[in-house]
Amino acid sequence: MFKFRDESLARKIVQKIADLGINAMFMHVCGTHQDTLVRFGLQSLLEKAGIDIRQGPGCPVCVTTSYEIQEAMAIARSGKTLAIFGDMLAVPTPNGSLADLRAQGSDVRIVYSIDEAIKLASTGREVVFMAVGFETTSPTTASAIYSRPPDSFSILSAHRLIPPALEAILQMGEIRVDGLIQPGHVSTIIGLRPYEELANRYRMPQVVAGFEPLDLLMAVYMLAEQVKEGTAVVQNEYSRVVKPEGNLKALTLLSEVFKKVDKPWRGFPVIKNSALELKEEFEEYDARKKYADLLTDLSPSEFSTACRCGEVLRGLIPSEDCPLFGTSCTPMTPMGPCMVSREGSCNITYRYRPKD
Repeated sequence: MFKFRDESLARKIVQKIADLGINAMFMHVCGTHQDTLVRFGLQSLLEKAGIDIRQGPGCPVCVTTSYEIQEAMAIARSGKTLAIFGDMLAVPTPNGSLADLRAQGSDVRIVYSIDEAIKLASTGREVVFMAVGFETTSPTTASAIYSRPPDSFSILSAHRLIPPALEAILQMGEIRVDGLIQPGHVSTIIGLRPYEELANRYRMPQVVAGFEPLDLLMAVYMLAEQVKEGTAVVQNEYSRVVKPEGNLKALTLLSEVFKKVDKPWRGFPVIKNSALELKEEFEEYDARKKYADLLTDLSPSEFSTACRCGEVLRGLIPSEDCPLFGTSCTPMTPMGPCMVSREGSCNITYRYRPKD
C-alpha cells in the first residue's frame, strides 16, 4: 500500500511499467534508494509489474572489508584515539568488533564528521579517523587533509569509488542486469560521464534517480522504456540536483589529494582503481604509513562463512534468502555488516518486514 502523497500518480506510473510487458532485473547502489523501495512498498508493487530490483554494493560500511576494520582495531589497541562513524561500531570481525574494543577500554569515539575528529586532534592526542564512504563523503576528507590538520591527526582511508564496482559486476557476469539505477548523491559529485562509459562499453541502460518514491518509480519507468526499445543511454531523472559535469571543484580536490588504487571489497575480489589513498605529498596523514608497525599479522578472513552478505552486495540474492536472516542475525546480533548499517539491505529489510 502506498503511504505517501501523489498516490494516484504513483499508481499510474506502475501501471505504465506493467503495460510495457517486460520482465527485467534492475540494480541500484544506494542505501537510501533501498530504504525508499522497501519502506513505501515499491519493491513488491514493481515485482507485480515484472521488475525485480536488487541492491548492489551501495552501502559503504558493508563493502568495507574485515581486514580494514582490524587495521582500525590494531591502531585503537595501541592507545591511539580512533574516530569512526556510528555504523562501523558493531561490524563483526574474526577478532570481535570495535564495540567490543571500546568496552575493553580502548578510546573509540563516534563522530559525525571529520571536523570533529580533527578537533579532538587539536588537543594534542593522536587521533586516527577511519574514512569510510563513496564519492559523496570523500571530498570532505580531501578538503580536511588539503587544509593541513594537526600533525597528531591521520586517516585510515576506506574510501571507495562506485563506477569501478559496477563495472566489476558487469564483468563478472554472475547476475543478469538489465539496467542500473544510479545514486543521486554520488552523481552530484561525479556527474554522468562515468556512467556513459559503462553504457558504451556494456550497452547498459542507466538512469540517475532521486530519493522520493516518485523519483524511483520514474527511474524504473525510464529504464523499462529503454529495455523495451533496445536502447542503452544514461538518463538523468534527478536533473534538479545532478548536473552532467558533476561538481568540478570537488572532483579537482579529490584528484589533488587522493590517488586511485586497486583494492578488494567485501564480497568481491580486488577491483582495479576502486579505492582512494592519499598521495605521497600528504602521506604524513596516512595512518597505514604512520603506524605501519602496528598493522602486521592481521587476519584477512571474514567473520562468518555462513553470512551471505557478499552475495547480497553482488545482487545475487535478496536478504531474506540468507539462512541467518532474522534468526541468528538481527540488528542486535549482527553476523555481517549488511545487518549492521542502516544503509545495508538486511538491516532495511529487517526494519520494514511485515510483523507477525
